[in-house]
Amino acid sequence: MNDLPSIDAGADGIEQGKRLIRQGGGEGLSLSDRIAERLQRLAWRTPLHHLRLRGRHPLKLITVADDPFFGDVERGQALLEGMFSVRGETRNLHDLALARASFSRAFGEHLHSFAWLRDLSSVTTRAHGAPIAEALMRQWIEAHGAQVSDPAWRADLWGRRILFWVAHAPLILSSTDLVYRSNVLHALARGARHLEATADKTPLGTARIAAWCGVVAAGLMIPGGDPRVAIGEAGLARALQQSVFGDGGIVGRAPDGLLDAIMLLTMLRSTYSARRKDAPEIVGATLTRMVAALLGVCHGDRTLSSWQGGAPIHPDALADIIAATGVRTRPLRQSREWGYQRLSAGSTIAILDAAPPPLARIVDTGCASTLAFELSDGANRIVVNCGGARRLIASVPDMLAEGLRTTAAHSTLTLGDSNSTAILPDGTLGKGVTEVELNRTETDESSRIEASHDGYVRRLGLSHRRQLVLAAGGRDLRGEDALLPAGRARKRGGSGFTIRFHLSPDVEVAATSDGQAAILRLPGGALWQFRARGAALAIEDSVWVNAHGRPVSTEQLVLTGEAPAGGATVSWLFHKAR
Repeated sequence: MNDLPSIDAGADGIEQGKRLIRQGGGEGLSLSDRIAERLQRLAWRTPLHHLRLRGRHPLKLITVADDPFFGDVERGQALLEGMFSVRGETRNLHDLALARASFSRAFGEHLHSFAWLRDLSSVTTRAHGAPIAEALMRQWIEAHGAQVSDPAWRADLWGRRILFWVAHAPLILSSTDLVYRSNVLHALARGARHLEATADKTPLGTARIAAWCGVVAAGLMIPGGDPRVAIGEAGLARALQQSVFGDGGIVGRAPDGLLDAIMLLTMLRSTYSARRKDAPEIVGATLTRMVAALLGVCHGDRTLSSWQGGAPIHPDALADIIAATGVRTRPLRQSREWGYQRLSAGSTIAILDAAPPPLARIVDTGCASTLAFELSDGANRIVVNCGGARRLIASVPDMLAEGLRTTAAHSTLTLGDSNSTAILPDGTLGKGVTEVELNRTETDESSRIEASHDGYVRRLGLSHRRQLVLAAGGRDLRGEDALLPAGRARKRGGSGFTIRFHLSPDVEVAATSDGQAAILRLPGGALWQFRARGAALAIEDSVWVNAHGRPVSTEQLVLTGEAPAGGATVSWLFHKAR
């Protein structure tokens, strides 16, 4: 991403002035890339790769690390009852049939990562949990311990698996069955060798960070692992430099992906602590930047806004994760590379997506959300994005999941009933937004952001410019959406536009008698007024995905109009009446 020259940062750390945020295009993997990726995975099954996995069999781990995080109680209780449950999909532990799996991708990733060990350890003692963990481990070893396959041997899953195995070793290595223990340790050593050969071929972002964390953790915990630690630390440094922006954001642009990376690095640091060693400086420095960026996309209810398919999590869980990092920092108000802008005054917070979507080759579940925003007043959300495309429970139809990724599922403008960035049939993002021009200014009276994107220029000859102005007291958020002629395309006649403001399920909304305004009642009695000029206002049904991945019915304010070839402008206002 490239920036135009900017004005010096003010005392509050906000860089004022104009910048141009670019990405390298929305194309996904080329045909040659896809073939190379397929050949790489086929190579896992060749005799040469199996030779790479040969080596000494460790007899034990040097020590046991602590898992600094608490697991999911509901999933843990299900394990105690003999059931494996992930996002509403539940299977009997004895009928998982790992060798011929029929479960969903999300279910399989949780199972193969062994993150469920955290859930189990959070609800029971080692004496009660070990037999359950060992039974599941035996199933996995029998199906995948010797056979290299996808997805079980995917590098990011092996990285996570090693972190969880060394953190919860008492649950999986307490057996007196020496053959079983040997099989587990042998699989661990083979997995570490597999990771050394494949970690750098893992997609950038959280996946590559997970893979290299696994290499380092294996080196720390398997006797004689110093050379592997050195290799792993170098690989992890590369992964962090390539996957984490200078402002602390993650390349996939999803807040829950950033949270995941924060937890991975915190687990790795705990593994160093178990060996009474300090993690490399880059780990701590990166964690500090990441936590500031994460807090920057949190609302007043102390949990995440909904971007790139994510959804909120329980505020206590988020607070515990931040506390475990040991990082104390303020929310980042402006992330130039990650792309989120935070406006705050009084009890009001507005968060704007001011960057192109993530590259398709980095993430296959990106959302067309450019210039969408969310708004909250204290602990109450007002304007939201539908969110949750990557966090939905299993029973939700695929069509709805895909719909949650569209521009219409976000609080922004859509033109010609189309997405600002195309969502292709294979799920990747196509052509659309490649540039966002951003201008931010701060004064004693207000904070102002003006941003525009080129997502509709090629097809419809219009660019979308959005302006947000938050008054110093936080009682007024003024907005303007403009469609401006741009590029060579000139569509005859007008193009219909729609501006959506999806509302939190906790907001009660009623239209005023003139049909141009609405009253929003928040929990606790706070009242906000919404008024618009330049478009027709309606109140329609909407949906919001909650922290449990469940779609919840809600409503949305919808502005509609027609943009002639010369463009159109709509102004609107959210005002706190009491």
